[in-house]
Amino acid sequence: MLKISWDAGHGLNTPGKRTPDNSMHEWQFNSKVVEYAMKELALYDKVAQLRVDDPTGKTDVSLTTRTNQVNSWGSDFHISVHANAAGDGWSDAHGIETYVYKMSLDKAVAVAKKVQAALVKATGLTDRGVKAGDLHMVRETKMSAILIEHPFMTNKKEAELLKSDDFRKKCASAIVSVLVAHFGLKKSVSASSSKEQPKKDDKLHRVQVGAFSDPKNAQKLVDELKKKGYNPFIV
Repeated sequence: MLKISWDAGHGLNTPGKRTPDNSMHEWQFNSKVVEYAMKELALYDKVAQLRVDDPTGKTDVSLTTRTNQVNSWGSDFHISVHANAAGDGWSDAHGIETYVYKMSLDKAVAVAKKVQAALVKATGLTDRGVKAGDLHMVRETKMSAILIEHPFMTNKKEAELLKSDDFRKKCASAIVSVLVAHFGLKKSVSASSSKEQPKKDDKLHRVQVGAFSDPKNAQKLVDELKKKGYNPFIV
């Protein structure tokens, strides 16, 4: 079972994390990309997912709490989703970049390079490259991790892209396509047959780990729901 963990950077009302005109908060973009990516990845076999930020955005879960959760869960790979910014006002800074902790971490760098290339190809935006950064979400995770800085909220043209639902889905699909190819994932039988049969439910179904005395029981429920054609994920 491949374990993939996610977090949407910041909370809905975290100070400063928004466009200069306050027309979009960063979390609104980050959260939708994570939501769409998890929904798409849930169609594949032998994958468990965990989201460690607050899906409502009401609480900006601390970075330490986030990394403690993914470390305790035993994630195989972590992805932190962000939108970039340069200063407090509008600027010309543009493009996409992806961070790892150290360039010597082979698995993290390999996936980071593929994700970076996929996002640039899908969006047509400037390639700012893969970079090493002393960032908490890639430094304190025990597993390989990447932090994606999508386009700039402080660039007027890119801010409009960040507000687009189609653009958010495009970014999510680009990330998932890399995970599928890199880890050799296969679509579940129920997902493949859904093209020929009416969908039972196209909604995500959350399985709350804390509701079970043994987290393994939560995973058993996820597996059972997948077999029935639902798209569950663990929170």
